[in-house]
Amino acid sequence: MVGRPPEEPANGSSLSDDALRAFLEDSERGAASAPKEPSARARMVTERLRRQGEPEGWRTGPARKDTDGRAGRRRKLWPALGVALALGAVAVSLKPSLLPGDPLGSGEPQAAAASPLPPETAAPTGAPAPVDEQVPTLDRPFAGSPALRWADGEAGVVLPAAKAVGPASEERVAQALELTRKLLVGANLDPRTLRGESPTDALSVLDPKQPDLLGHLNASLRTPDKDHDPVLLFSRFDPDEVRLVGDVVKTRGHMTFSKGEFAGVAVHADYTFVYPVSRADGSTEVTRTVVRRVLDVELSDPAHYDVTPGRLLLRTYDQELANSACEVYDGFLHPQFDTAEPTGAEPTGPATDPYDRSRDVGRNTSESCGTVSRV
Repeated sequence: MVGRPPEEPANGSSLSDDALRAFLEDSERGAASAPKEPSARARMVTERLRRQGEPEGWRTGPARKDTDGRAGRRRKLWPALGVALALGAVAVSLKPSLLPGDPLGSGEPQAAAASPLPPETAAPTGAPAPVDEQVPTLDRPFAGSPALRWADGEAGVVLPAAKAVGPASEERVAQALELTRKLLVGANLDPRTLRGESPTDALSVLDPKQPDLLGHLNASLRTPDKDHDPVLLFSRFDPDEVRLVGDVVKTRGHMTFSKGEFAGVAVHADYTFVYPVSRADGSTEVTRTVVRRVLDVELSDPAHYDVTPGRLLLRTYDQELANSACEVYDGFLHPQFDTAEPTGAEPTGPATDPYDRSRDVGRNTSESCGTVSRV
């Protein structure tokens, strides 16, 4: 997995709260010190296990850093009499869902099954229920995925109602939530970011006074390597390798806020993004990459601390990346396809479900690549 940047503590943890507190307290007294960049050292990357007679799986590799296979069964009615056949055809033309199994996909039971989920307001208690195994297609890229019922793109980033907390007013809380939303959207949903361009909007909300942070992120975007890997914060695909299928990325998660440690607002965000992709060579095969991101940011008070007004301190960030080649450090996510040769290291870690949002991110610190149960 990705190694630590030079400033990261050897144990892989982020800057301690005591150190960050000391920085901000020093800045209040005019000191020039600042907290070390809370880089992330979590990675879940996956690829499918093939040619072994085993169920499909994808590699993962989590670590902690405080910073249509089988389509739905279809049945046909075969009337014995021509009159009955004619009447049946008329009835079906008026209401296709009368056919058992609803092969035309227009029946009410299927529509109900795919109805959108209500917004998530807290961590769920378990993984989504199993769904019928189906192969994703260009027309139905989320077939066979729990994400079919998730919100589309930015609609999935639902903010909680703002209210005053500690010394921070309701307006300050609303500002912190909106900035966090802009960071998430710019890093994971902006089409420019997804096709490998600079995530300008996401970078624009981060505080340039946070030492080394923007320098490290910009270096990772210019010259990515094992110690400077932009996919730890940004979802990026190589346009010469893959293309997104359609214009929908499925999104689910929630955001909470609390009193910050430095006269500000602390925001915790936990979101999963599901990207349907196909190869850029014209293949019609579709697969999905699943990315979960957990961020802790703070909007501190510039009246008391040496911070930039309207910019966020990025305190911690974790991530799990599912169905992307393991140990490839070129700055892009690399989805794995059944009809293409796999890239990256072989999976060795335990299997996980990338749709299980009840799990804590980064609990497995072995930094190994494992399989996932579905994608």
